Amino acid sequence: MAITTAPGSVREAPRPASPARPARTGLGRKVRDNLTGHAFLIGAVLCFAVFSWYPMIRGIVMSFQRTRRGVTSWVGWDNYIRIVNDPSFWTAWKNTFYFTVLALVVGYVVPFFVAILLNEFRHARGYLRILVYLPVMLPPASALFLFKFYAYDPSEAGLFNAILKALHLPTSQWMQSPEMTMPAMVLASTWMNMGSAVLIYLAALQNIPGELYEAAELDGAGIWRRIVNVTIPQTRLILLLLAMLQIVATMQLFIEPLILANGAGAEDSATSVAYLIYQHGFFQNDLNGAAALGVIMLVVLAGFSAAYARLTAKQD
Repeated sequence: MAITTAPGSVREAPRPASPARPARTGLGRKVRDNLTGHAFLIGAVLCFAVFSWYPMIRGIVMSFQRTRRGVTSWVGWDNYIRIVNDPSFWTAWKNTFYFTVLALVVGYVVPFFVAILLNEFRHARGYLRILVYLPVMLPPASALFLFKFYAYDPSEAGLFNAILKALHLPTSQWMQSPEMTMPAMVLASTWMNMGSAVLIYLAALQNIPGELYEAAELDGAGIWRRIVNVTIPQTRLILLLLAMLQIVATMQLFIEPLILANGAGAEDSATSVAYLIYQHGFFQNDLNGAAALGVIMLVVLAGFSAAYARLTAKQD
């Protein structure tokens, strides 16, 4: 359509305006903008659901069931009552808590002071870090077999007994002695795992401003006072985090008794809760009892985790 305005001139009529497009909603725009990120996230969630969450939920369900001759029935709390009334239950928890306490005294404190010592070195620092971290790179089974057949040999040919004899001290039976079973396992576990903790402590120590140590030295503080008044407060959150991880890891004690003490150890001195679960599930064919014991351990560790979260929230 054209409109004539003057002789010899033609002007086109204005076209009707197209309808306005509706604005994108905020949620839809965010989903489209982050579609790739959501796709990767879904994959990770599915992996957790299949390999972590589903076995956990399945174990909780099995703890309230009993399967005999292929027939599964609901029995309520019977599995829990049967497990708690087993004398091995209390022995396993006593041994597990004993190992955890010893590991906190030795395996938690020693890496911290090793990290402080390494942080003071000015030369060969990288070499020393590799030397400390080297046991972590060994397979746990290989490291424990080294301790079992080379260090903890009850004869005088064993490394530790040879050292004790050279110092004119009485030798030990180590894993054959009920009194020495737990300390020996803590020693092996500390040597095997402390490299990771040492590196984490070193990273935290290097973030402490040097001015704080200089001010402490000007005030006449010795090395112990500097550690107590500067180092520990500045690494408090890392210390709390590693303490929680140490508790969770040591309460799942399994491979050390299995290899060093052949399972239960002398007079059941090495029986742990995790090893008792293994016994119920694979030796006694009692998967429902093993599931009930696993749920009890889950509740205990969840309690420790909740206490840690509450403590760190107050600290923050």
